[in-house]
Amino acid sequence: MPAMSLSVVMPVYNEKATVETILERVEGSGLATEIILVDDGSTDGTRDVLHEIALRHPTLKLLLHDRNRGKGAAIQTGIKAATQDLVLIQDADLEYDPRDYPALLAPIQEGKAEVVFGSRFLGGPRRTTMFWHMVANQMLTFMTNILYNSILSDMGTGYKLFRREIIQSIPLRCKRFDFEPEITAKLLKRRIRIFEVPITFNPREYEEGKKIGLKDAFAAVWTLLKYRFVD
Repeated sequence: MPAMSLSVVMPVYNEKATVETILERVEGSGLATEIILVDDGSTDGTRDVLHEIALRHPTLKLLLHDRNRGKGAAIQTGIKAATQDLVLIQDADLEYDPRDYPALLAPIQEGKAEVVFGSRFLGGPRRTTMFWHMVANQMLTFMTNILYNSILSDMGTGYKLFRREIIQSIPLRCKRFDFEPEITAKLLKRRIRIFEVPITFNPREYEEGKKIGLKDAFAAVWTLLKYRFVD
């Protein structure tokens, strides 16, 4: 099977300290055919950094939200702009490692899957921190498996890879971190083949800039319940 082209969609919000480094790592993978940066109304100087990056890298697509709309909204903007065979979500912090791209791509390249989740809980290297965050993730994943009759290990992973025609065909409405349960629920309801692979995970603490919080966990519960019965 010929190699598939890859669009990397990167939602960005107040990541001045990390966005240039993660972009270098994405480009260093040698696998991203198209990189789409979506600034979601940053206020810390990130947007200035992105403009400078775009001047040095004219092939990048830089899309700007006029105000902060949420991570899910930024991802949706990027997905709509993607043009390559596959679409991968890449956070702008340094929690996820682009050196895992070959492992993520393999199940689709081999015809085993249409969507791949990079799981933080399948034995890959990871930083030993954020215990309660891990517990919340595993509880939400357990709820997902009960509601949708699946055996996922990591519903909330930020590394999700899709065939472009699949992700662009699914109506997406969630604007914040509830994008993760929404897309997972809709993929499972459509019986789309999902593969999981282990990834490296380097979680940052809240004092380092982590943004997801307890209210987002409650929103995820509601989203999983809602999309079990509506689309």
